[in-house]
Amino acid sequence: MTFLLLLLFCFLSPAIFSAVSIPSTLDGPFVPVTVPLDTSLRGKAIDLPDTDPRVRRRVTGFEPEQISLSLSSDHDSIWVSWITGEFQIGKKVKPLDPTSIKSIVQFGTLRHSLSHEAKGHSLVYSQLYPFDGLLNYTSGIIHHVRITGLKPSTIYYYRCGDPSRRAMSKIHHFRTMPVSSPSSYPGRIAVVGDLGLTYNTTDTISHLIHNSPDLVLLIGDVSYANLYLTNGTSSDCYSCSFPETPIHETYQPRWDYWGRFMENLTSKVPLMVIEGNHEIELQAENKTFEAYSSRFAFPFNESGSSSTLYYSFNAGGIHFVMLGAYIAYDKSAEQYEWLKKDLAKVDRSVTPWLVASWHPPWYSSYTAHYREAECMKEAMEELLYSYGTDIVFNGHVHAYERSNRVYNYELDPCGPVYIVVGDGGNREKMAIEHADEPGKCPEPLTTPDPVMGGFCAWNFTPSGKFCWDRQPDYSAMRESSFGHGILEMKNETWALWTWYRNQDSSSQVGDQIYIVRQPDRCPLHHRLVNHC
Repeated sequence: MTFLLLLLFCFLSPAIFSAVSIPSTLDGPFVPVTVPLDTSLRGKAIDLPDTDPRVRRRVTGFEPEQISLSLSSDHDSIWVSWITGEFQIGKKVKPLDPTSIKSIVQFGTLRHSLSHEAKGHSLVYSQLYPFDGLLNYTSGIIHHVRITGLKPSTIYYYRCGDPSRRAMSKIHHFRTMPVSSPSSYPGRIAVVGDLGLTYNTTDTISHLIHNSPDLVLLIGDVSYANLYLTNGTSSDCYSCSFPETPIHETYQPRWDYWGRFMENLTSKVPLMVIEGNHEIELQAENKTFEAYSSRFAFPFNESGSSSTLYYSFNAGGIHFVMLGAYIAYDKSAEQYEWLKKDLAKVDRSVTPWLVASWHPPWYSSYTAHYREAECMKEAMEELLYSYGTDIVFNGHVHAYERSNRVYNYELDPCGPVYIVVGDGGNREKMAIEHADEPGKCPEPLTTPDPVMGGFCAWNFTPSGKFCWDRQPDYSAMRESSFGHGILEMKNETWALWTWYRNQDSSSQVGDQIYIVRQPDRCPLHHRLVNHC
């Protein structure tokens, strides 16, 4: 009898045991809800100054700083990254020699016995502007070391640096991901977007750390260094304040400030980043994404990608696909071909959950960036739907919104749940206007982002209009508040999504729902006749 009760317990849904009744997607689709704007809770969208002790350099010589972790393609390897030496900014800068110091990580399962060693590579990047009066930047030496042969769900201790120079970090630790299987998952996955480095950001990260995540997804727009001129002057709106600059400038030290502030989190918990529009950072010779691609380690090689702008990885029984919205994505593009191959290789008996992320949302009802990514949606939505994508995370819009299950703007029980979490706290402030409000629908031809392509939003609403005249059916819940989310996979079909608002206590929930997979109702792979 005891065995039968235990067996029954395993197969009952997690919602049955919740202290409070938490809805699930099985209860949907839900009637759209808009939480009223509370104008008293706008937070402090002001950047931390360079005098703040949390962003100042706290090491000397070539001791490591800005230490961060990122996952490789599976549980048995992890990347450790850090910076040594000081950046330079001025009219004339001389890059440091990356070969002048070694890239070594000492690690082990015992804190007092770091008996293993891994070596990696180092690099320096520069942000150069061929215009009079603009300052150039060259980074400290950036190190990336991949540790392999790790055991799943195991705590490892490590320190990084160059022992021959007596330039080693203090000892940190991390926990590896569980082995990929339908019964093993990271405990908590934090999801956040559009962070920046404001006082709002510090609240977001404080709340996020309180929730003890095992993994963090950052859905684009990291440091917002491109809201600054090279001399350190800044604005909430670059194009408004600096319309006549010969190139869109950046102040690269903001990246170093961001790395220092985040180290307390990123030295312990892997951070997986995908690029946003603020990472483009055009410079001399038409180079882009130099800071983003240099500062973070990505499992792009391990996942068969040729670019840091898109890649995939496993975390327990979840396969994550991180897509690039600011690199070619059409059906003839290399990224699209890579995505087809990557999805075809996913074994849903091993990694039942399929989660995709990219920066600009396909489903958002806010006026800001409304239908901006329509060309990407037209190119890729059918492919992701045909392989049974369960959840999509986006940023870009500085607010929170969760969708009903949707495909091609129609409610669909087999479509993904789209969640916009561009509410990390950056200085551009919150999005508060909705495209369905009177007078708030943008002119259609003003909506495309030139970097992403032309106008593709020909699929208008059922009434033939560009915007809905009420909150769209696909939009289940929306609120203009800063915060972050936590994803917890309970088993191979149930996942708990919780969104926390900065203005609340750390334990108070802003939105919560069980996302339920229905593989019997929604057969996987090649759901559509033609997805090529």
